[in-house]
Amino acid sequence: MPHPLDLADLRSRVQDRIDTELDRWEVELAGVGPDVADLTGPVRTLLQGGKRLRAGFAYWGWRAAGQDDHEGAISLAAAMEFFQAAALIHDDVMDDSETRRGQPAMHRALSRAHAERLWHGEPDRFGVAGAILAGNLCLGWCDDLFADSGLPPQALEAARPVFERMRGQLMAGQFLDIVTSMRPWHDLDDAERIERSRHVITYKSAKYSIEHPLLIGATAGGASQHDLDALSRYGVALGVAFQLRDDVLGVFGDPDVTGKPAGDDLREGKRTVLIARTLAGADDVASTQVDQWLGAPDLGTAEVEAFRELIISTGALEGVERDIAEGAAAARSALAEASGVPEPARTVLAELIDLTTARST
Repeated sequence: MPHPLDLADLRSRVQDRIDTELDRWEVELAGVGPDVADLTGPVRTLLQGGKRLRAGFAYWGWRAAGQDDHEGAISLAAAMEFFQAAALIHDDVMDDSETRRGQPAMHRALSRAHAERLWHGEPDRFGVAGAILAGNLCLGWCDDLFADSGLPPQALEAARPVFERMRGQLMAGQFLDIVTSMRPWHDLDDAERIERSRHVITYKSAKYSIEHPLLIGATAGGASQHDLDALSRYGVALGVAFQLRDDVLGVFGDPDVTGKPAGDDLREGKRTVLIARTLAGADDVASTQVDQWLGAPDLGTAEVEAFRELIISTGALEGVERDIAEGAAAARSALAEASGVPEPARTVLAELIDLTTARST
């Protein structure tokens, strides 16, 4: 059975559209000077990888509205990948991440290049500044691709409010994540910690990963309000489940698959639903241990393994797996309610539920 994101030759066509856009901008920016390649080169490298989920949901949102294949929908899908690249570059800066998809995060790569060239100033400051600018470039290129996609003007006019909502809510969600990471957690009860963690991932990840790309495509395609409402419910439920799976992989995943060192989310101190559930099931001794380990940048292999055992013993992993299953079930129910979604979009969207929530993701 073909991969659901390879139907209509989707991923290869999206990659071709991304490469064409990058080629255009490399020519456009060449006159600024050769140093600009330090920005565009790593962006191109980043955009060679990834699952293409956001592109897939945008394209199949268009098809879910009953539309036929269209090169403009491919451009719309490629725009989502530029938006994702911007989010990843900026997120790595905010999280002070070392790697992304098995390669140095962009700010780290720029910092190392600065040091190797024996330039003046602080390498880390140079890396952060360059990464912020590269992310901003990706945001601009995303907007260009959206506006110049080739879809009918009325389709883009209809989808523009969803597109703008996606950008605004992601930025606000990222800030909410920062605020949550700084505020004390111990003055909250267990239910409040879990609910706040779910609220953050809804706006930091779930909506821009699945709901908004899907609705951008479906709204551009002219889907009915009934189907848009159902697809919105599908997108939020599946988006939360997808991020919960990603949080599990951030602790228990294989580095060869995730592209990040084992336990990196623990070292970064991410206050995920997984950690909130761990605290909910922990006694005083275990809670103290969580406080000592979570966010410790020098957390070693033995401590990571002990932390994993603590997460399992408190029932947190089992609880999050249950949350993921419930989210997948809610997405299936919502898709069933989207009565106007035709084939093959309906089958693809159903298969994407399994793809994004499977334990082997």
